[in-house]
Amino acid sequence: MKSLHLIAFLAVTVFVTSCAPKTFYQVYNTKPTQDITVTEKNLNYEDEHCIVYYNFWADGGSMGFRFFNKTDEVIYLDLTESYFIMNGMAYDYFLNRVKTYSQSTGAMATSSATASVAVSGWNWYSELQTNQLMVSSALSGMITAGNSVSYGDEKIIRIPPKTAKYISEYKINSFVYRDCDLYRYPSKKQIKTLSFTPENSPFVFSNRLAYAIGVSDDLFLFENGFYISEITNYPENEFIEERKEEYCGQRSFEEKKYFKSVGPTEVRPRRLHVRPGLRCR
Repeated sequence: MKSLHLIAFLAVTVFVTSCAPKTFYQVYNTKPTQDITVTEKNLNYEDEHCIVYYNFWADGGSMGFRFFNKTDEVIYLDLTESYFIMNGMAYDYFLNRVKTYSQSTGAMATSSATASVAVSGWNWYSELQTNQLMVSSALSGMITAGNSVSYGDEKIIRIPPKTAKYISEYKINSFVYRDCDLYRYPSKKQIKTLSFTPENSPFVFSNRLAYAIGVSDDLFLFENGFYISEITNYPENEFIEERKEEYCGQRSFEEKKYFKSVGPTEVRPRRLHVRPGLRCR
């Protein structure tokens, strides 16, 4: 198992100067607090009944997970007994919300009426003349019809044998971490890494999950925990590279920007615009 896992926390920052804008990234290194296997695509926890897959590549670092049922019976994931825990604070997975899905259609309808009358009189040449006058009116409007369906959050997630379901609700963090010893917009020579232990890490987080098998009322409980072990800020050229996209052996003509390291423990960058004149540390 790898002892150090990389999470790129979105810290994309744009620094406006007289030169071209520059972009920076804040990178998290994480370590699990339990025995979790790291593969090319996922972080995996496994017991005799299930496999739980994590992938932190999302805005803010998603703690969502894919729960795979290894058994030949239905597994019941009990969300009323499952929690996301951040720095000792527990957050319920069952939120008891009501969601509504609505759909409507519309059509334009128009109604009109026309009337005529004969009018006789003497014209400019002193001749008797009869004209037909037409009067019409119209009324239009939109006719709509629709329906809506409301449903509440599930307390129990039923996972059939040999299948998986994805559950997502919380993020690791949505903010840029600041420290006096960490340059927010460093040059290559100013790159510095802050190191942490489980005791002083700014982010210690876990999923505490509970499930039952078949008709049994017995709950199996386990916890998957992680902590941020290092934080580093990088300029864009130290974290981004340009290359041509390749698909089925064919390369594109244009180069695109890619992260040098992308994996299940990385978090997508997000943008922060900085006005001229603000301090850059």
